[in-house]
Amino acid sequence: MSYFSRITLDASDYHANRIMRTISESSYKEHQALWKLFPSVPDADRDFIYRVEQRDLRRIYYMVSQRKPENEHGWVVESKPYAPVIRQGQMLEFNLRINPVVTRKDESGRRHRHDVVMDAKHQSGYQKLSVIQRPPMSKLIQESGVKWLSCRAEKHGFALSDNSITIESYDQHQSYKQGYKRPIRYSTMDITGVLRVEDVNCFCALLENGIGPAKAFGCGLMLVRRI
Repeated sequence: MSYFSRITLDASDYHANRIMRTISESSYKEHQALWKLFPSVPDADRDFIYRVEQRDLRRIYYMVSQRKPENEHGWVVESKPYAPVIRQGQMLEFNLRINPVVTRKDESGRRHRHDVVMDAKHQSGYQKLSVIQRPPMSKLIQESGVKWLSCRAEKHGFALSDNSITIESYDQHQSYKQGYKRPIRYSTMDITGVLRVEDVNCFCALLENGIGPAKAFGCGLMLVRRI
């Protein structure tokens, strides 16, 4: 059984201020704080995906997990069993935060991940073009985001309604992990739109397991609702 949870910090609990200071330091510490909401299982792999939204001064976490998170000092956890009823051909609105990357080989044959927007700039020869010739960044972001998701749609059991897809935001981040001298750099893209379910089993697996990399940093959870 899976669970869908809505998690917030309890402003009336003095532990909440300490937690807020901790999670504000880095995305890595935020992920670690959320992991503490689950019963301790030695050597357990992460078995949850989440999405954080900022509402005024409040952080709201939406989470899908294999285990039910437990209430801890400073947190308010609202959970329910997660068993979405999906049918083939169903049209759904979706909201998704992704870490859009493309893998390319260097001259020595080693594979490296690249941010899709920066990769699109490089492939277009952006720096060598005059200011007039350069495509608008909004166009690069929109096209690279739609292409990234379209390439993964069939594998995950859905088809996009292309004209409905909007890139709401594109941001670059860096997070610090204890013991590492260099920051972890990654980008996020928020995408909204309409999709059609093509394969129910594959799509339900997507809803439970997420899509794309950087799930530890709040990427990959697709939120859907009926139109």
